[in-house]
Amino acid sequence: MKERDFIMDSKEVASILPHRYPFLLVDRILHINLEENEILGVKNVTVNEPFFQGHFPGAPIMPGVLLLEALAQTGGILVYKKGYTKKIAVLLNVANAKFRKPVVPGDVLHLHVKGLHISGTGGKIQAKATIGDQLAVQAELSFAMVDKEQL
Repeated sequence: MKERDFIMDSKEVASILPHRYPFLLVDRILHINLEENEILGVKNVTVNEPFFQGHFPGAPIMPGVLLLEALAQTGGILVYKKGYTKKIAVLLNVANAKFRKPVVPGDVLHLHVKGLHISGTGGKIQAKATIGDQLAVQAELSFAMVDKEQL
């Protein structure tokens, strides 16, 4: 039996995040270190993504807001794995966002998230997405914690 090169597949991701197609933007999780508050996710960007139909047809580029959402969702998985299973992290603020490289069909985004502060009321993460060794986007994202029953 071959060892998995990931620790969480798309079904496991979907069991944690409340998002569904077309807004579930994390395909798998490759690494989690709860002591260091770090997680590494993957988003495979395909030409079949629905947003490419209208976001520069003929020269498709993944919208920056969706790049930030993919990072936020990866952070949401980290929050869940830290033990906040009855709450959902809801995006509150985006700071210092910088878009460094366009993301196009065929790219594999590596979603790097480091928890700076995580508590039962909210927190902040430092996040970046890379394509190979090139930085595509970076930002600090703040979130509020909401009871699942409130959504």
